[in-house]
Amino acid sequence: MEVYLDVIWALNFLFDSLLLYLTAIILKRDIRHWRLLAGGFIGSIIILLSITPLNAYSGHPISKCLFSILMILAAFGFKRFRYFLSGLLTFYLTTFLIGGSIIGVHYFINFDLELSTTVLLANVKGFGDPISWLFVIIGFPIAWHLSKRNTEGIEMIKIQYDSLVNVRVTINGMTYHFKGLVDSGNQLYDPITKMPVMFISIKKRLADFPEQLVKIAQDPEKIILGNEEISAEWEHRMRVIPYSVVGQEHQLIVAIKPDAIHIEKEEAFYQVEKGLISFSVQQLSADDAFQCIVHPKMLTGTRKAEASRSAPTSAGGPDSEVAL
Repeated sequence: MEVYLDVIWALNFLFDSLLLYLTAIILKRDIRHWRLLAGGFIGSIIILLSITPLNAYSGHPISKCLFSILMILAAFGFKRFRYFLSGLLTFYLTTFLIGGSIIGVHYFINFDLELSTTVLLANVKGFGDPISWLFVIIGFPIAWHLSKRNTEGIEMIKIQYDSLVNVRVTINGMTYHFKGLVDSGNQLYDPITKMPVMFISIKKRLADFPEQLVKIAQDPEKIILGNEEISAEWEHRMRVIPYSVVGQEHQLIVAIKPDAIHIEKEEAFYQVEKGLISFSVQQLSADDAFQCIVHPKMLTGTRKAEASRSAPTSAGGPDSEVAL
């Protein structure tokens, strides 16, 4: 079997550099390409040592660990031990993640029921490997790209999760629970009272809300134009608020003044002293992670102690609670 050492070395140099690059992305560290390339070069030296008398030593796990340490030091430097250790462990994580993905796909496609093929870890000799280099060349960039995208997706989910709050709204003696997203982009106020506006979707729970409120949520334009009659009780709670979105200006929405709004965030409780709610039947979250968009101003209300929260009463009576 012919072995092209220069090609194998170049591939390992490229792969090690990309693994360090992915490590830097995950840890949000400054990316200096020359340092990443230097770290990748150090890792590829093992390939060159494999054809020398030092092969017996360079292939030892301790030697590989030392090379990994040198790669991390070259790529990110040493600021403190925890900084270095997080880089080293994340580097191993990305290596196992991408390597395991390639191996898993390979054996998923080429699985031998009779186990007549060689076992990967038991039959690696020199540069021979049950996984072809062509498969690695094609599979590594794909696995690297997918790992990078999934890492960014996980980060976005974490950011969104950190912005989620529990919202309790009381209207006409009924209390409703929602999962809310605090959105700094929501800067809608009632121009007269300067009350912040919260958006709530009731798309999947229409039966839990009063008929008048459902009418307002389903077709607010009819209410604004006077084509739909609303009882005096709800009309007293209504506010017509102008707003604008990208591509559309001078729009009007209907907001309701609730009896009370309480927000729970990280074991802190807030009572919103002034706030309006715009109900809608449009789904606000594609995966239903939240049902309302909370105005950030509402988190500046009076903080309440946990003991001051009112206990829920029996469903159906005054102040009964409906969870969404």
